[in-house]
Amino acid sequence: MSQPRRRWFISIVLVLAIIAFIGFSMLPLFSTAFRASQPAGEAPVTNQAQQQLTAAARGYEVVLQREPENQTALRGLVKARLELLDLQGAVAPLEKLAALNPTETEYGLLLAEVKQRLGDREGEAAAYRSILAESPGNLQALEGLANIQLREKRPAEAVTLLQNTLANAQQADRNQSSIDVNAVRLLLAQVYATQQNYNEAIAIYDELISNNKQDFRPVLAKAMALQQQGKSEEAKPLFDSAASLAPAQYKERINQLAIAPQVAPSTTPTPSPAN
Repeated sequence: MSQPRRRWFISIVLVLAIIAFIGFSMLPLFSTAFRASQPAGEAPVTNQAQQQLTAAARGYEVVLQREPENQTALRGLVKARLELLDLQGAVAPLEKLAALNPTETEYGLLLAEVKQRLGDREGEAAAYRSILAESPGNLQALEGLANIQLREKRPAEAVTLLQNTLANAQQADRNQSSIDVNAVRLLLAQVYATQQNYNEAIAIYDELISNNKQDFRPVLAKAMALQQQGKSEEAKPLFDSAASLAPAQYKERINQLAIAPQVAPSTTPTPSPAN
């Protein structure tokens, strides 16, 4: 993805944060755990800014009437409508961008996020499946689709999704669509943990820790799984180890998680392979 487009996508994500639409809602994710400690964002747009955004959106609509595939206008329209909190209005241009750029998954991911905020679970799932059709190892799409399946009380489908991804990893590599096997296994362990199947989850965490002793994610995940079971004494040295291994920006949040009571595994954030 080019730098201007990447900056555009980041700005859209910030818009979502500004309007308090932060994070996936149900599957306990590492990103959710750390988002809780981040600033809420800027103030809502002023009336003058709203008028300017409305005028800009109309201008982009005029351009798109002449050039329906003008991607600059499509991106501008999405950004303006999101800043105006018009999530429904952002869907059509986002769908067009995703269709025009099937290999650039950022559009599909943002579309899925918007669909979730609109309560369109089928549309959200379809967006993730579209991404996975092009990129079967995309961690954010796998995470998002598993999230939906857990929200709908279908954990067996989430497990099957991830197990099939792992089983097909070798074929995906031959098709030049690499899959981060360790990250997918970490996500699979998360699903087990949300179902309180801690033996399965911890077995995966232990193997991942053994395979890469510098990766803080499985260490933190195991610590949180133990904490969820009330084994705080066993969890403490793992939290300490995770904090020592983690990048500086995560250390404070890990220390907060170490002292926070984790009473409900189905709502407790755990490490996400996407980070």
